[in-house]
Amino acid sequence: MAGTASGTYDRLINPVLVAGCIVILVGFSVRASFGLFQLPIALEFAWPRESFSLAIAIQNLFWGIGQPIFGAFAERYGDRKAILVGGICYVVGLVASAFAITPGQHQLLEMLVGFGIAGTGFGVILAVVGRSAPEKHRSMALGIATAAGSAGQIIGPPVAQALLSQMPWQSVFMVLAGFIMVSMLALLFMRAPKAAPSVTIDEPMGVVLMRAVKDPSFLFIFIGFFSCGYQLAFITAHFPAFITEMCGPITPDSLIYVLGVTSASGLGAISIALIGLFNIGGTLMAGWLGNRYSRKYLLATIYLLRTIVSAAFIMAPITPESVVLFSVAMGSLWLATVPLTSGLVAHIYGLKYMGTLYGLVFFSHQLGGFLGVWLGGALYDLYHNYTLVWWIGVGVGALSALIHLPIRECPWGKRGQAVVA
Repeated sequence: MAGTASGTYDRLINPVLVAGCIVILVGFSVRASFGLFQLPIALEFAWPRESFSLAIAIQNLFWGIGQPIFGAFAERYGDRKAILVGGICYVVGLVASAFAITPGQHQLLEMLVGFGIAGTGFGVILAVVGRSAPEKHRSMALGIATAAGSAGQIIGPPVAQALLSQMPWQSVFMVLAGFIMVSMLALLFMRAPKAAPSVTIDEPMGVVLMRAVKDPSFLFIFIGFFSCGYQLAFITAHFPAFITEMCGPITPDSLIYVLGVTSASGLGAISIALIGLFNIGGTLMAGWLGNRYSRKYLLATIYLLRTIVSAAFIMAPITPESVVLFSVAMGSLWLATVPLTSGLVAHIYGLKYMGTLYGLVFFSHQLGGFLGVWLGGALYDLYHNYTLVWWIGVGVGALSALIHLPIRECPWGKRGQAVVA
C-alpha cells in the first residue's frame, strides 16, 4: 500500500521524500558554491575581500529571516507553492547577480538569494517530509532529507569550480540558476499529505505561535540551535584560512602528501569536503537514533561532543593529522542536530505548524551563523588570530549541551498528565 487514507505514506522511501531530497540537494549545491566566487569577483572589480564576504553573511541572515515566512506561507497556501516561490526568488537573485557591478548590488541581491534558499531549504522541505512519513520512520526520513543537503555540499563546489575554469563567473551564475529551475520539476511528484490532526489543529497560527514562544522548552530549543549555526558558519567561512596560516607543514613521507595534498591551502579545501562527506553518515545515524532514543539527550550529547572536539583541537598543536581528525569528527556531528531538532519540534508541537515553528528555531541558527562569519573576520582583524572566536564557539556549544536537558519532551496535549521528561 503506497499511503494511508490521510495521505501519509506507510514506507520510508516515498515520492515526497525523493522529491524533497532533489530540491534540497540542488539548492544546497548552489549555496555551498558561493565562496568560490569571492576571488573572481574581487579580482574583476578590485574590491576588498570583505565586500563579497558581507554579501554571503547577509545571505545567511536572510535565509534565517525567510524560513518562518516560507513556513507560514506553505501552511496557508501549500508546500509546493511555497517551494516554487522560493525557487523563483533563487533564480531571480542568481540571474540578477550576474549583472551586479557594485558591492551594494551584490549584498542587496543576496537578500533575495537568501529568501530563495529559505523557500527551497530545510524549513519547508522537512515539514512536508515529516508529514509524509509515519511516526516510526519520521526521524530517519528527516535524516535522509538533511543528508541530501550534505551531498550538495560535496557536489556543488567541484561542479562550480569546473564551470569557473571554462567560463566567466557571470555565466556560471546563469548556469546555476538553470539548475534551480530544473530542480523545480521534482515538485510534480511532491503530492504532499495534509497535516495530521494534533492538539493545536483547531487553533489559529497566531495562537499557536504565542503559546510556543511562551513555552520554556521552545525557548531552550531556540537558544540551543544558535550555537549550531555559529560553529558551522564560522568553520565553513574561516577554517580554510585558519589552516593555511596555522597548520604545520605536510611532509613528503606523510600519507596526506602521498594522497596528493601537498599544501596547507589544499588541505583547507579537503577539510571542508571531509566534513561534508562524514556529515552524511552522521546525519543518517542521528536520524536512526532519533527514532529510538530521547532527542533532547541526543542533542545534548552532540553539542557536548562538539565542545570537546573543538577545545581539544585548539589546545593541541595544529598539524595536518589533527586537521584531518578534526574534520572527520566535526563532520560526523555537523548537521546531525537538524533531524533531531526538527523532529523534536514536530513531536512536541505537532505537524500542523511545524514549518513555521521550525522556521523560527532555524532563524536562531542563522543568526548564530551571521555572527560566526562576522565575528570571525572582526576579531581576526583585531587580534590577528582566530583563538578568541574558537573559544566563543566552545562556550556556546557547552551552553547548548546544558540548555537541552530541561526540555519537556512530551507533546503539548499530554502536558497535563505528564511529568518532566
